[in-house]
Amino acid sequence: MSMMQPTDPSDRIVRRKLSDQVFDRLRDMIASGELPPGAPLPSERDLMERFGTGRPAVREALQHLHTMGLITISHGERSRVNALSADSVLSRVDDVARMLLSSEPDQLDHLKQARRMFECGLVRMAAQTATEDDVAELRALIAAQRDCLGDAARFVTQDMAFHARIAAISGNPILIATSQSMLRWLFQYHGVLLHWSGNEQVTLREHEAITDLIAAHDPDGAVAAMQAHLDRSVGLYAHQNAQG
Repeated sequence: MSMMQPTDPSDRIVRRKLSDQVFDRLRDMIASGELPPGAPLPSERDLMERFGTGRPAVREALQHLHTMGLITISHGERSRVNALSADSVLSRVDDVARMLLSSEPDQLDHLKQARRMFECGLVRMAAQTATEDDVAELRALIAAQRDCLGDAARFVTQDMAFHARIAAISGNPILIATSQSMLRWLFQYHGVLLHWSGNEQVTLREHEAITDLIAAHDPDGAVAAMQAHLDRSVGLYAHQNAQG
């Protein structure tokens, strides 16, 4: 009689936790629109009856949904389904991204490189498609940034707004959200305010040059100006340990 060959691990039947199964069912209900954004979830008792499980499995599944940002749990009220967007999804990883940057300093260089490539693509799109209103808003943001001279924190906030507005010209919510995430991770990084002082006027001139090239619908010129701007400012972001 022949011996059975060793089984492939993927053939094994794994018994899944009840809470994981409840989570999958609720996630499918949200994805299908059965539970649309803003809708209250059924009560814990109703979910227990519907799925034939105990309260611990239901609560664990709800907590998992909450952790993922799919629902909001409020004490004394029914949990509600959250409206998802590219920005809300990416913002969920902010804390993890900062931990990665702090624990592995080399990742900061990778992020700066990624941002350089990303921003140059965005400014090319902006120079190709910007309207007069887009350009006017960019100039207004530069003026607002100039009014913040002497206040490093507000100056940096306006700097973020300028770059975010360039991203917004694309009209692509995923590009906009990704740009905002990169800006948050960089501009809230250790040491940025310490290293910013003294560079404000240069930054303003560079922003003006970038805006002029966008207004002139000069993609190549806008990309070159953005590259120079980011290459010059690359030293403004330093790891905490380098502050001395």
